[in-house]
Amino acid sequence: MVRRTDTRQRMLDSAADLFHQQGYHATGLNQLVAAVGAPKGSLYFHFPGGKEQLAAEAIRQSADRLCDQLRLIAANAPDIVTGIENVVDALATSLEESDFQRGCPLATVALDASGDSEVIRQACADGYTSWHTVIADALDTDKGDQLATVVLAAIEGGLLLAKTLHDTAPLRAIAPHLRTTLERELS
Repeated sequence: MVRRTDTRQRMLDSAADLFHQQGYHATGLNQLVAAVGAPKGSLYFHFPGGKEQLAAEAIRQSADRLCDQLRLIAANAPDIVTGIENVVDALATSLEESDFQRGCPLATVALDASGDSEVIRQACADGYTSWHTVIADALDTDKGDQLATVVLAAIEGGLLLAKTLHDTAPLRAIAPHLRTTLERELS
């Protein structure tokens, strides 16, 4: 029998997926270990801080993955404004493909648990900050910090509305408005 040495990573991946869809409080430890097919004790072996540590690490992993996707999409676009439109389109497509179960990988947990746990709040804050930094750097202007805040807030709000309404129209509606705003501010 082959020994599985990837249990920790499988736990992180499963936790990231479950927290993304259900939030922190709706995801139980038994559900987490069952999704991986591991004994409950292995969770505490790999994550001595329990569910809170697992959640914080899963959030950081999810944030890093989306950050990498943001960088890639922005780098492959002819300009940052088109890159942001491409990000909005990719997020809308992902939301539709998940039958509106997978919006922002941080928002569900941020709204659900960041008031209860400083560790989780900080992981969410770090994730949002990393995304903000990617956008601000790509905008490459002295107004980049403020504009990145507008872009990130608009996308997060659009994702929340789209997920709640089961309709990507609110998310897709922000793209032309962001284009107008950014073109005006960057010229």
